[in-house]
Formats: sequence, C-alpha cells, structure tokens
Amino acid sequence: MNVVSTVDPRDGRQRDTDLTETDESRLEAIADQAYRATQWLSDLGRLGRAGMLDAIAASLESHRAALIAAAEAETGLTHARLDQELTRAALQFRLFGDVLRDGAYVEAAIDHAAETPLGPGPDLRRMLVPLGPVAVFGASNFPFAFSVAGGDTAAALAAGCPTVLKAHPSHPLTSHASAEAIASAIRELGGPDGVTGTVYGEQAGRLLVRHPAMRAVALTGSVGAARAIQAAIDERPDPIPLYAELSSVNPIVVLPGASADRGDQIAEGLYASFTGSGGQLCTKPGLAFVPSDPGGAHLVDALRDRVAASGGAVVLNERIRDAYENGARAFERAGAHVSARPTVDPGAGFTVAPTLLEVDLPGLTAEIADECFGPLLVVVRYDDVADLDAVLATVAPSLTGSIHHGPGDDAAVVRRMVDVLAARSGRIVFDGYPTGVRVSWAQHHGGLWPSTNSVHTSVGATSIRRFLRPLAWQNAPEWILPEELRDGYTAIARRVDGRLEPAAT
Repeated sequence: MNVVSTVDPRDGRQRDTDLTETDESRLEAIADQAYRATQWLSDLGRLGRAGMLDAIAASLESHRAALIAAAEAETGLTHARLDQELTRAALQFRLFGDVLRDGAYVEAAIDHAAETPLGPGPDLRRMLVPLGPVAVFGASNFPFAFSVAGGDTAAALAAGCPTVLKAHPSHPLTSHASAEAIASAIRELGGPDGVTGTVYGEQAGRLLVRHPAMRAVALTGSVGAARAIQAAIDERPDPIPLYAELSSVNPIVVLPGASADRGDQIAEGLYASFTGSGGQLCTKPGLAFVPSDPGGAHLVDALRDRVAASGGAVVLNERIRDAYENGARAFERAGAHVSARPTVDPGAGFTVAPTLLEVDLPGLTAEIADECFGPLLVVVRYDDVADLDAVLATVAPSLTGSIHHGPGDDAAVVRRMVDVLAARSGRIVFDGYPTGVRVSWAQHHGGLWPSTNSVHTSVGATSIRRFLRPLAWQNAPEWILPEELRDGYTAIARRVDGRLEPAAT
C-alpha cells in the first residue's frame, strides 16, 4: 500500500507518515460500517444526537494544542488563524445541537383525515428524514472548518447521516487527528465504528463516491474536482446528489461617496480581506470597482502602499502556488497591469508575493474577471456608476457581492447596484468585506454556478437540509410514526391542518 506523505509549505520539506492510502477492501469495510451505523444514529433521536455533537465539540477543544500543531506544520497558516478556525469548528457542532433541540428543521406537517372538495382525504403526515451515509471531501484551505471536523460533517451527523471523510492530501495528519478526536467522543457514548470514517488517496475518493452505501457527497473545492466527482457519480446505477462549493470572485463595488468619505479605511479593510490567510478563502474579494475620481485615486494609493510594504504569503501547496503565479501572469497578458507587488524570497517552500493589479473598466475581460486563488486583487477603475450595470452582469456569479456607499451616493444608485449583485450572489455585504463567514441561523453561504452547484448553503443552520429528504406517512398507525408526527406532541413547532402550531414553552 502507498504511504501517505505530508509537506510543510513553509519550507517545502516532505516526510512520510504512518498513514497509508485506503485500498478497495478497506474502503468497502468503512462504507459498510457507515451503512450499519445509520440505525444507531436514528435510535439516538434528535436529543441524543444533540448531546453527541456537544461531546464532539468538547473533544475537539480538549485536543486543541495537538490539532493546531499538526495543522501549522501542514498548512503554513498562523497559530492565531488556526486557533480561531478550530473554535469555529466546535461552534458548528454546537450550533447543530441547538438545531436538533429546536426541531423545526424536520418541517413536521400533519393533515388529519377530513372531507375535502374532492371527497374524503386520507390522514397525511410528513417530515424530513436522513438521506443515509454521506461522503465528505475535505477542503485544502480550511483544515478544520471545512474538512474532517467541518460543517459538512456536523450537518450530516445532525441529520442522522454517518459520514465517510476523504482527507485532503495537503493535511493528512491534521485530518487523522481530527477524526480521532471525533471518534473518541462517539466511542465514549457507546457508538459503533462507522459513525465517522476516514479514507486517504485519490483512488479511494473515486471508489467512495461510487459505493452504493453513499447517499450524498459534499465538497468544498475546485470546479475541476467537482466535475471529477460528478463523473464518478454518473457511473453509478443510482445517481446521488453532489453539494459543492466551488469558484467565487466576490466583487466589491465602492461608490464615489464611500471612497471620498473613508478611502483609507476601505483600503485597510480591503487589503486585510484579500491577503488574509494567503488569500486562500472562498470569500476573498477578487475584483474591486473603484471610481476614477480623486477619492478613488486616494483609496488606490493607500491600498498600493499597503501591498508594496507587505511580505510574502505562504500558500498551502505547490499546486496552489503554481496556479496563483500562472493566473497572475494570465491576467497581465489579458491587459491588467501591476499596481503593486513586493519582492519576496520564495525560499524552498510555497511563498508567493501579494499582487495588486489595475485595469480600466473598458479593459475588464472575462479572462481578468476570473478567480485567482491566493493574495491577488484586481482594481477596476470606472468613470460613471451607470457603466457598472452591464459589466457586473457579465462577472461570474459568486458567493458574495459587496457594496460600499457613503454621503452623496444616490439611494436609487445603491438600490440598482444591490439588485444587480443580488441577482448573481448568495449574500450581499454592505460597507464591509465578505471574508469572515458567521456561523448562525440566518447565514447563507452559497450562490449560482460556478460558486456552488445547488441552492443550499454550506454554512449555518439550514445547511442540514442537504442531507435530508421528505417522507410522508398516509393513514399510518400512531405507534409506527416518528414521535414528531404523533398527535399531542408539542416539543417542536408543527403545521397541523394548515395552521402553524408553535412548540410548547
């Protein structure tokens, strides 16, 4: 069996691990265990699974030092960033515990047998139930929050679905340590093997997607990875859903009133947003539309100064480094010019120079208005706000669209910009920056293709819907119904005979 290796992106040093790539027989055993674990999760019930998620969160926190140390050596991300991300991972598990206790996510509805305009109507009861085992592909840029211990895992387990996790090759030891922290919490609750499992290697990922026990796939990654996974799904006799978060440019529009009012502040925030974590965030702004007037010129000067004075940024792996450098060169060939790029020593690792490019609005092409993963921002200078409408409509849909407005900006112009951005993104940010995604009930982290391939969010309470399906019971005896659908049950909100009945307090 092939030994799994790991690379420290800070110095390029590669070392072998004690892990091996998952072969077909081992994968078969892991998938079968996941299938059998479905019943244990069902028997736990909502409240039991809520307690399990809380226990997982506590276990992750108790292993904090070891997890962060592993991730530092495999990602080059800072201790502070990883510490915050691990807190977010634990928060996600606890949020879904709250979702389960609330119970409204099952969308319970009851229509008692009754006479209808079409004759006697049967008794119908409907709610959302688990899909079954879910394959989760870990993200390169989030070793905790979108990987083994990430939101997809938390949402799937909350829904009652076992998870089999495909570890990302950029951080196999972090993935292994995260999986062990989760498994230890489940073992202490008496849970069986298979509630979670982990596989390693590209071939294992393909086999996992094709395995008949898998009922859905979740991915945070590239369009290319999504196409490869979808191709494997298409080889199945029974198709299953792929929920993928992919490419995003996240345009920011700075209106003249905003640049004149707070140009330095916007430059500071924009710099932090596109260079933070080496620019390796799915919500990193890649395009900033800035007016060509004196206020806009001052903003760009301030942004240019910050970039020129910056140091190198460590990216996660060699592939990301090469794609970043090739992407920057492609933008320049397409007509964008370098506004600021510090000279940095790449060393033996994967260090790149933050880059600020500029182009006038008429020169913005589809080649330039593309995602470049890493610390690169294209500033697009415009003369007239009215010219932005048509151009924004040609920028690929994104996870987010942001608008900065200030004194003197006409409300009608703001509304028009918001309407254009809202038609092509899943979250509108006002006078702020898209990086830093809050984990909450109201969050939506998704958008139109190519930012995602579904209407669902991958962050927040409603991301649980990806791993549920509706099931209706007709004229069923009460003893066989889930408790959420039995008469007299008041612990959750339900729609009964067309009327919403709140949970008992």
